[in-house]
Amino acid sequence: MVTATVSGKLELIALKIEPQILQSGDAQMIEDLIVAAVNQGIREAQRVMAEEMGKITGGMKIPGLT
Repeated sequence: MVTATVSGKLELIALKIEPQILQSGDAQMIEDLIVAAVNQGIREAQRVMAEEMGKITGGMKIPGLT
């Protein structure tokens, strides 16, 4: 219903809201969906960054980088 795209710099770069949600008129629900989508986007960006960092470091735990 709401999709957030977050960059590797943890910046929100896109937000898509399905039109039928806006028609509901329930502002609280829309706000909650946006917050949930942004938080999910941030978690996914962090996961991808950690995965890529693991490839670079060969899985070593380097303080300050992981």
